[in-house]
Amino acid sequence: MSSDQLLPLPLSPQEWDTMFTLPSPRQTTDHAALKTTPLFNAQLPTPPSSDEGEEGERDSNTVVSVSAAFHPGAQLHAQPPDMILVSSDSVWFYVHTQTLAISTNDFHGVLHNPGNPENPPIIPLPEASAELNVLLHSLYNMSAAPYSPSPANVAAALDALHKYGMNPITFTAPHSPLFLLMIRLASMNPLECFAIAAERSMHDLLTAISSFLLACHLPDVTDEQATRIGPLYLKRLFFLHLGRMDALKRILLPPPASHPPSLTCDYVEQKQLTRAWALATAYLAWEAKPDISIPSIEAALRPLGEHLSCAQCQGLLRERISNLVVQWSLVKRTI
Repeated sequence: MSSDQLLPLPLSPQEWDTMFTLPSPRQTTDHAALKTTPLFNAQLPTPPSSDEGEEGERDSNTVVSVSAAFHPGAQLHAQPPDMILVSSDSVWFYVHTQTLAISTNDFHGVLHNPGNPENPPIIPLPEASAELNVLLHSLYNMSAAPYSPSPANVAAALDALHKYGMNPITFTAPHSPLFLLMIRLASMNPLECFAIAAERSMHDLLTAISSFLLACHLPDVTDEQATRIGPLYLKRLFFLHLGRMDALKRILLPPPASHPPSLTCDYVEQKQLTRAWALATAYLAWEAKPDISIPSIEAALRPLGEHLSCAQCQGLLRERISNLVVQWSLVKRTI
């Protein structure tokens, strides 16, 4: 058998410690790249074939990509890793069968191979490294956020959790690492993350993500996105938008209270504030969106006081705006 047909031997813990030793200050290293790159390449020697020994040994190296988080030296468990999972793009993940044992189907039959810290079995999997990385981080209760996975990577990882005998909803419970990762992604791509959660009926996650969709223009939702979200959660999303707009109109409608007429401000003068309030709030209600902020409301209404000469009217206007702000802050922001 030729040398390129032999599998590389796993390194010993001492050799891994040497590999992870930082370079000397005199070496030039791109530290920014090291922080952002989730994978690194480890060169594992391939043993020479028997017929090459007589003619003189020749160096032959095979490059193996190993996960930066799941390498043999990672302190993820009290015991050393006893199994190697290899992604479809040939990235090695050193894991612990005890952690994978929470699966209800032996991790899709993978655990039929007994783990061995001295000679870990190498198990190829069909998932890509980005997806497997998210899945394993979830199993080890760690956040995969530093590796910047995409929503598609997370969706594939959720499907893989189900495939390997685990309930994805369990790993997306509120405040779990995967839940917080989805919230982070939703701040940048809320509609896609909402569709991912809706396809899997993850209600807690949908509720949290829906607040990011207040700025979404619902007529822009495509047929494909609507199909993925489904009628139940699409209806709830529409009702959230419509309900907030109706609530805003109701809150804006009442004008500031009036005060007893005085020599300097009679009912006629106070009617001017009422008319100005009606015009300002009508424009605000027409232009507003479900995500309108409190500072935006205040910026639209506070200038009305600049045209008032009556101190009592100014005070009543400030009081009305303050009450409006409190009422708007109490309106439901999630489905």
